Amino acid sequence: MASGKLKIALETIKFEHTIFALPFAYMGMMLAANGMPSLKQFLWITIAMIGARSFAMAINRYIDRDIDARNPRTKNRAIPAGKLTSRYVFIFSAISLTLFFIATYQLAPLARIVWPAIVIPFVIYSYTKRFTWLSHVVLGICLGLAPIGAWIAITNGLSWPVVILGAAVMLWVAGFDIIYACQDIDADRRDGLFSIPAVFGIKKALLVTRAFHVLTVGLLFTVGVAFKMGAVYYFGVMITTLLLAYENQLVKPHDLSKVNMAFFTVNGFISLQIFAFTGLDFAARYLLKGLD
Repeated sequence: MASGKLKIALETIKFEHTIFALPFAYMGMMLAANGMPSLKQFLWITIAMIGARSFAMAINRYIDRDIDARNPRTKNRAIPAGKLTSRYVFIFSAISLTLFFIATYQLAPLARIVWPAIVIPFVIYSYTKRFTWLSHVVLGICLGLAPIGAWIAITNGLSWPVVILGAAVMLWVAGFDIIYACQDIDADRRDGLFSIPAVFGIKKALLVTRAFHVLTVGLLFTVGVAFKMGAVYYFGVMITTLLLAYENQLVKPHDLSKVNMAFFTVNGFISLQIFAFTGLDFAARYLLKGLD
């Protein structure tokens, strides 16, 4: 019974979608360590990320339970469908937050001070759609904090190049969240909720996504310059550019049938491959240094 509820809880928070943020946290971690950090740092950063994202998703499901119940797309989520109680999801979110809190205390001292700044936006995000169409940007900030948090966890400080990486992630996430929100335009307008598609229409919303993703690519190139990355990293950014172009071609104002492919499949590839090419760039540099 308990294991069944836990399985439903993991399904409702889309645990597998940790793939969107975790690679960027690892990317920030590698840039901070100028390669691979210690095994202890790697493990605790992973645990912190899992705890933070699980808290973010669970608290969002808890706060939005009434809105989800009125939306045809989300009415079958765990709380509206009666698969889990609100109390269970709230307790799950509290346990996830505790896990994140414990992990931060195993990392750099500054992480123990700034952790509220990491989790507070998660709570704020769930309310922003009630009063501003900038909710997509707030969600982007939530995920953009992943590489910044990992940097702090390793270096016990902050540096502007990793903030640029965080901004790139923010714009990438905000862009694809706008695409995803196109599905809910009718429900959002009926409930008086704010999203860029609901306020400005789908056609203009998709143009905003394209603008955000162009800026994302520019910022990723800037990250490469700031960290003096090599050709392998830039090859990864080129692939990211192509994937973002493909993602933006999948969804059209009159055809939203491929939203899920754009949101889940393409974005999963984007996060994994840019992290992979960042790692390969470091590996190539160490290999070349060994050959000298």
